[in-house]
Amino acid sequence: MVRIRLRRNGLKNQITYRIIAADKESPRDGRFLEILGSYNPRTEPFTFDVKEDRIFDWLSKGAQPSESVEKLFKSVGLLDRFERFKKGESLETLLAEAKTSYEQRAVNPRTHIAAHK
Repeated sequence: MVRIRLRRNGLKNQITYRIIAADKESPRDGRFLEILGSYNPRTEPFTFDVKEDRIFDWLSKGAQPSESVEKLFKSVGLLDRFERFKKGESLETLLAEAKTSYEQRAVNPRTHIAAHK
């Protein structure tokens, strides 16, 4: 079974994560099938950069998100968009909506730099 989960990156106390598709039995930082995006919880607001079309593809093939990834996907509305994708809404419309929603929420007030590029 394939899981969509987090893979730890970065130095001690400077953690970032990659969102990956991996076999359920693979270790946390072990072998994976594909890198789907990245997540940085240390920025305010958190940085979340994913390839939604690839995530939709994996989810439609039966991949299951881990609990932490599922919470992340819900917080940015990705699971809602996936439900609409399953009901037949076009992928281009959903990707355009995702891009605008990420741009609206993503300005870091400390540095005034967009958190999502």
